[in-house]
Amino acid sequence: MNISLDRLIRGAKEGKIISFPTDTVPGMATIPTKAELIYIAKQRSLDKPLILMGAEPESLWEYVKGSDQEYEIWQEVVNRYWPGALTLVLPASDKVPRVMNPQDPTTIGIRVPNHPIARAILAQTGPMATTSVNLSGKPPLETQAEIAGEFPDVLTEELIEYKGLGVPSTVAKWTENHWQILRQGSTIIG
Repeated sequence: MNISLDRLIRGAKEGKIISFPTDTVPGMATIPTKAELIYIAKQRSLDKPLILMGAEPESLWEYVKGSDQEYEIWQEVVNRYWPGALTLVLPASDKVPRVMNPQDPTTIGIRVPNHPIARAILAQTGPMATTSVNLSGKPPLETQAEIAGEFPDVLTEELIEYKGLGVPSTVAKWTENHWQILRQGSTIIG
């Protein structure tokens, strides 16, 4: 459903599913406490976690926990690669709703996209539970028309182009004292 940006943000705050462009593929999002709606809409298995996306790194730190030394390491990576196509999987704080990662609620994937519209929306809604817009196992949808056809109840913004790079983010998991690449996307960590 194509609507104005103000209505999209209001719908997001009310717990509806929205979509917006990102630097990778269009995102499907809702407030974290309503994340189960994404699993239902996408027919997604609960063993596939969602990503918590925010407008700025500072909006995401309360959702992770680590030592002072780990925060320093994580901040260095964030300073180098964010905003951008890098998702960091870090130890989750008790602020993260279990439904964000039902199979392993001890971790959470976080990301700040490099897209001005996505960040403007997230700045007003706060961090959102996100994933690509598609039925589980199918390729990501790339246009508003495709999204509206597949997900008529998902709110989309009427005046913006949705096409991103078409390549998902790189996913790097912090494991004790190093990074493990879980999915190689458009960002190369080095």
